[in-house]
Amino acid sequence: MTSPIKPPFDLESATAKVQAAEDAWNSRDPQRVSMAYTEDSEWRNRAEFIRGREEIRAFLARKWAKEHEYRLKKELWGFRNNRMAVRFEYEWHDDAGQWWRSYGNELWEFNEEGLMARRFASINDAPILESERRILKPERA
Repeated sequence: MTSPIKPPFDLESATAKVQAAEDAWNSRDPQRVSMAYTEDSEWRNRAEFIRGREEIRAFLARKWAKEHEYRLKKELWGFRNNRMAVRFEYEWHDDAGQWWRSYGNELWEFNEEGLMARRFASINDAPILESERRILKPERA
């Protein structure tokens, strides 16, 4: 495991942090993703409130069990010291085969070791046709 990118952030490190988060989430591995958060990380994801790595792992396992072929793209929106604003969208389909594009914004706060202590996400879903997908499997592994 490489050492986390630590605050205070500059444009290069903030961009790298966002890319690392995108790569981790696209792995769809709850254990891998959870290690980027503090033991007592605080989340708001839509209307769900989550606290700590154990709850994060359980949440992600539930999420990816129903969001099939999940693909995510994140974009740095802004940063200052140990905080970031990130825009994202992801695509997935449900058990019935309906494709969705989920849009949102996240506010992130990191501790001095570079682990995320707080994550607040606002997300909206829009049904799409499979032919309307924009986020496909990346060329890189």
